Amino acid sequence: MGKLGNVIPELVNAFNVYLKGNKLVGVSGEVELPELEAMTETIELAGSLGELETPATGHFSSAKMKIPFAVLHEDLFSLIDTTKPVEITLRGSMQCQDPKTGATDYYPIKIVVRGKATTTTLGVLSKGKKGEPEIELEISYIKVVINNITGLELDKLNFKYVLNGEDMLAKIRKQI
Repeated sequence: MGKLGNVIPELVNAFNVYLKGNKLVGVSGEVELPELEAMTETIELAGSLGELETPATGHFSSAKMKIPFAVLHEDLFSLIDTTKPVEITLRGSMQCQDPKTGATDYYPIKIVVRGKATTTTLGVLSKGKKGEPEIELEISYIKVVINNITGLELDKLNFKYVLNGEDMLAKIRKQI
C-alpha cells in the first residue's frame, strides 16, 4: 500500500473498538486517545543563553486513555481487572480527498493499546438518557498504523520506541 501521498485527510468515517477480537458494543462514539508527553530535563550550559528543556528519547510520562460507554454495560466490567492488562484495538476508516481530482478515498487506521484500568466512572442513571460511564487505562503499549504503515510503536515495558519505521532506541540498546 504505502504512504498516503498527496491526499487531504478529512475525517474518521467510522470506527469500532475491540477487546480480544470481540467488538465492544457499549462504547460511545468517541474515544480519547492518550497524550504522549516526553520526560524532560532542564539543562543550563556555560555559554548558552538560559535554560533548555531536553527530552529523553523514548521516555514518556504516564499516558492515559479514556473509553466512554453509553450506559452501564458488561463490556465495561471486562476492562477493569487490574491483575491483567487489557489489549484494546481500534479499527477505523479515514476519509481522504485527492486535491487534484476531488475524489474521495478511504484508508485503514488501526490503534492497539495495552494497559490496566486506573479509574472506573460508573456514570449516572437518568430516565431516558445516557449514563456515560467511563474507563481510564494506564497505557504501557501503543501502536498506531495508518494505511498499513506503522507510524508509532511505544512499548514502555520492553524498551521499544519506533517512529515511521525507525527504531529510535536501537543505538541506546547496543550501548547498555
